[in-house]
Amino acid sequence: MEKFFKLQEHNTSVRTEVGAGITTFMTMAYILAVNPSILGAAGMDPTAVLIATALASFIGTYCMALMANLPFALSAGMGLNAYLAYTVVLGMGIPWQVALFAVFCEGLIFILLTLTNVREAIFNAIPLNMKTAVSVGIGLFIAFIGLQNAGICVDGATLVEITNFTANFHTAGITALLAIVGLFITAILYIKNIRGSILIGILATWVIGILCQLVGLYTVDVENGFYSLLPSAIISFDFSALGNTFGQCLKLDFSGVGIFNFIVVIFSFLFVDLFDTIGTLIGVSSKADMLDEEGKLPQIKPALLSDAIATSAGAVLGTSTTTTFVESAAGVAAGGRTGLTAIVTGGLFLLSVLFAPLFTSIPSFATAPALLMVGFLMFEGIAKLNFNKIDLTDAIPCYLCIIAMPLFYSISEGISIGCISYVVLKVACGKAKEVTPLMYVLAVLFIAKYIFL
Repeated sequence: MEKFFKLQEHNTSVRTEVGAGITTFMTMAYILAVNPSILGAAGMDPTAVLIATALASFIGTYCMALMANLPFALSAGMGLNAYLAYTVVLGMGIPWQVALFAVFCEGLIFILLTLTNVREAIFNAIPLNMKTAVSVGIGLFIAFIGLQNAGICVDGATLVEITNFTANFHTAGITALLAIVGLFITAILYIKNIRGSILIGILATWVIGILCQLVGLYTVDVENGFYSLLPSAIISFDFSALGNTFGQCLKLDFSGVGIFNFIVVIFSFLFVDLFDTIGTLIGVSSKADMLDEEGKLPQIKPALLSDAIATSAGAVLGTSTTTTFVESAAGVAAGGRTGLTAIVTGGLFLLSVLFAPLFTSIPSFATAPALLMVGFLMFEGIAKLNFNKIDLTDAIPCYLCIIAMPLFYSISEGISIGCISYVVLKVACGKAKEVTPLMYVLAVLFIAKYIFL
């Protein structure tokens, strides 16, 4: 291990790396409960999604460890999973199999772009403020989904409104209340820097819900979607459910799906994943003092390649885009400096496949606080957008990008509106020289989408 991971060179030890790997897993294991819930809304089998997510996390994280020797872990990206389920499948009416094929294609394109160094060039072409706005907008979008999954935000005369807690209290009312309790539990744990606060919050909310069922505060109503909160099993060696998603993305059926629609979906995945991955790599690397004098990550190429391979592998297995998790910073903070940290985290993801029945039994109101907290963590980027100091031709497009995502229930619409408004305002205000050629291309493509779709 010393020879391969160069532990002494990185001033670390096996014990420190193992502890850091466990810490990273604890902070991001919530994805095993959240991802099946989100992709399940698109008609995918939750158990299959959980197994696929765990296996894709294992593959991606091990690639990161063995190819780049970095302490970063990968899993199904938040925001990208919501985009696939709610925008592509439910919004655009595209079958989830075709959506997964788009993810598969995205991974292949990223492999090519990484090998040719184009990926970094594309990243540098997009304005920094727009990158930040995309992250903030996705945070609001995820939070909005969390409020809906909790049953707190419901349809009403004003399109959306807060639920009536007293009506149907023993079903919808109590679950909405439990989600709020879970949010406070998660927030308190996070503020106190408790490791695995989001995962603990999910489990605590679920346990309180089970207690409510046992004492009669929560009643089972299968016809209206309120099932028993007691897990049917904890561990299982039956992995046959994976067959419901494995390889489905390669069984192509584009009937009813326009080629332009498909291209837009691929590009949206590319756009969001591009910023998410590189931003996470640079951000976490800076915290670990891994950047060189020019502020670059020496192992950026194998790290990006690991991410791309994991994305295509995850699509074949049956999960949305696999990307580097910002929660890797928790392991770095615990002393993780090499790929050995990632080896431990990836191994725990592989082991978690055995606990598929337990994770898939967790109700949506228990995972809702996790979505709200992740939304908050992504929304923190709003502090970087100081509208009093940046040019209004930058600020207004960022604002439009952010509000469009939750209000139009689509990440791609936010990106589209942000890019179009950025180019229009820059050109109209005599600042066309600030617009990169790629941004002109993006704006034209997005305008064409609205004209022809």
